[in-house]
Amino acid sequence: MKPYSLTRRLIWIVLLIELISALCVTAVAVVYEEHMHFRAFDILLRGRADSVLGAVQDSEDEEDNVMLDGSELSAPPEDIYEVKESTGRVIGKSSNWAGSDSIRGEGHNETRAARHRSNDAANEEFYHLSIGDRTYKVVQITGLRVVDPGKKNGGVRRYVTVYYGAPVHRVWEAVFRSAGFYAASSILVLAFTGILMSWLLNRGLAPLRELAASAGKVSATSWSFYPPQRARMTRELAPLVSAMESVLGGLEQSFEQQKRFVGDAAHELKTAVAVVKSSLQLVSMKQRTPAEYEAGLERCLVDCARMEAMVGQMLTLARIEETPTAPSDDVATNIDAAIEDVRQELETMAEVRNIPILIHRAETDGNGNLGGSPLLARIDPERFKLLCANLLMNAIQHSPADAVIRVKLKRLGALAEIEIRDQGDGIDPADLPRIFERFARSDPSRSRNTGGTGLGLAICKAITDRVQGTIEIQSARNVGTIVVVHLPIPSDSIVGGWR
Repeated sequence: MKPYSLTRRLIWIVLLIELISALCVTAVAVVYEEHMHFRAFDILLRGRADSVLGAVQDSEDEEDNVMLDGSELSAPPEDIYEVKESTGRVIGKSSNWAGSDSIRGEGHNETRAARHRSNDAANEEFYHLSIGDRTYKVVQITGLRVVDPGKKNGGVRRYVTVYYGAPVHRVWEAVFRSAGFYAASSILVLAFTGILMSWLLNRGLAPLRELAASAGKVSATSWSFYPPQRARMTRELAPLVSAMESVLGGLEQSFEQQKRFVGDAAHELKTAVAVVKSSLQLVSMKQRTPAEYEAGLERCLVDCARMEAMVGQMLTLARIEETPTAPSDDVATNIDAAIEDVRQELETMAEVRNIPILIHRAETDGNGNLGGSPLLARIDPERFKLLCANLLMNAIQHSPADAVIRVKLKRLGALAEIEIRDQGDGIDPADLPRIFERFARSDPSRSRNTGGTGLGLAICKAITDRVQGTIEIQSARNVGTIVVVHLPIPSDSIVGGWR
């Protein structure tokens, strides 16, 4: 699809609509002007026909005939007329017309236009008549003239018929002049409207252009986005500005996290490789006993295992972040059974340090209702076990010998709550805000001793976020740490209380 200008398209659309409207108005105006002009023309014809009828006088002969007094006529030279008695005798006509017989003659094109009675009860008929290259409109009226009204019986009655016509080209000229005026006015209005719309649209779309210019300055190396105030104050653009700020802010944060993750991962791997290298160099500096060689190789194997675990956790975190959020209700995990499996897997590690893991199940659902059914959560079983394993391993690694780790399970409405409480050294309050970031450690010096990579809590955070759950950590120095996880319960477990 070819690029196009929104401004030009809007202008052309509006101008096209105005042009169609102008054509419709002009057509209606032409019809109206035609009606009004021909109506006035009909009145003019009737008036002139009446004038001709008024010029019919007594001929003062013995037969009491009537005649047409030409001295009282003032018809235009291009008009035609004829006056007939009821007997068919022509008593007068114009010199430029063959007579009324030509109305029905074979050589002429005649159309009856209208027929009606006037107020004085005289019959009226209109015709369209072609004479040469001109079209005439002819009116036919019938009138009464009384000869010698003073005689006995009121005089002699003479009925006469008057035909009067005039060319219609002048009427059409007037109609076309009116149509031309309307058309010219419409063209001027269209031209003025086009210029005005172009100016208004360019002015109205200025905030959008400014917004596009500001957005165009954003790049992978410069995330500064300062939307113009006019765009922010425009009601139609305000949601777009907010969405762009939100998206760009999220992208900037993601890019920064990615850069930090790559840098931290490179640093961690470089450190691990340096440790392995130094161990090998130390072994090769001089002749060693078999026991010394074996100890050096064991240190190298431990460091290689730590690198392998780090790479494995990095791949796990990447896979978790690629999965979509909010799994369907078809995915459900029995929390009681899953966390018991994790406890058994870590039991040997905990027994080495004499740290028991106690699991307590609250039998209420948060509303005071008792229940003994398994507590379910809308999460993949393997992801849930990984979440609990990371949290319990952290608790074991950071707790002193003979400490106790307590796990409490309960239901809070539509959420399952898992609380893990240890008696370790705690976390510095300054480190809590970034505790879920990748490679974040409260005590970096202990990572080698505990085997931590700084990715465990980041994985836990990613798992809970993917199921629209939450994870929170409360900690105090020399007191211990409390981790609280909330996971959504399948919808069919919510209806009717406990499943």
